[in-house]
Amino acid sequence: MSCPKCVEGYELPGQPTGTIQPEYQGAYFAPRPENGQKDVAAILLTDAFGLPLKNCKLMADKIAAQVGCDVWVPDLFQGPPILPLNAMNLPDRADQRPTILDWFRFIFGNIIPALPRIIRNRGSVVDAKLASFVALLKETKSYEKFGAVGYCFGGSVAIRLASTNLVNTVVVVHPGSFSISEVRAMGVPSSWAWPEVDVAVSPQKILEAEAALASKKVANPSLEYEFKEYPGTQHGFAARPNLKYPEIVEAHEKALEQTISWFKKTLLG
Repeated sequence: MSCPKCVEGYELPGQPTGTIQPEYQGAYFAPRPENGQKDVAAILLTDAFGLPLKNCKLMADKIAAQVGCDVWVPDLFQGPPILPLNAMNLPDRADQRPTILDWFRFIFGNIIPALPRIIRNRGSVVDAKLASFVALLKETKSYEKFGAVGYCFGGSVAIRLASTNLVNTVVVVHPGSFSISEVRAMGVPSSWAWPEVDVAVSPQKILEAEAALASKKVANPSLEYEFKEYPGTQHGFAARPNLKYPEIVEAHEKALEQTISWFKKTLLG
């Protein structure tokens, strides 16, 4: 399930340098540099806008260049994404709040029309698509390790993915809905990026998630984790920053640097 912030799309400047790969279920591919590491790959799991919003491709390009590995952005929806690229004016900074009218417009203008797509792309269906995609990469490529980073909708997918044997490390960025039992099931190192104010996840749930991971680390010290909060931000800042606010753009860039640093530490190491 998405939240009101997930329909507020802001496009980053620039053009993607990778390519869409029809033979890989229509995924976007950002290749590693010539001196990159060929036996590891990262998977970027998109928000509810999917591949049509170019931000995910631009971020994949940057991760590929700076981590030094191939980066894939699968088409999680394999068809129209949950949400179209129409904008909705909602708060971007922590000192702003959605109004009752904002919620009303969100529910009746976005969620109700999107119900067929939400049902068609429920968790079990998307997880199966992703497992098929990773299996295809393993069959046709020489990758030995995988990392995944997920934003919003994709953040929820990354949490569930971390309980499988498909990836070795994950980054979870302002995820959508998830359960604490899913957090307890995670079996790989994880890095989490949170806004100061998140309309999708309550502060109490964030504390419970961190407590669950702390408990797991006591039992298994190899399950490293980190939680970082970006002051002044709202849900969506790391995937769709409002370019008119320099502090939000800076937070977006720092969150991307967090992902790059985590992959260098846990994927390349």
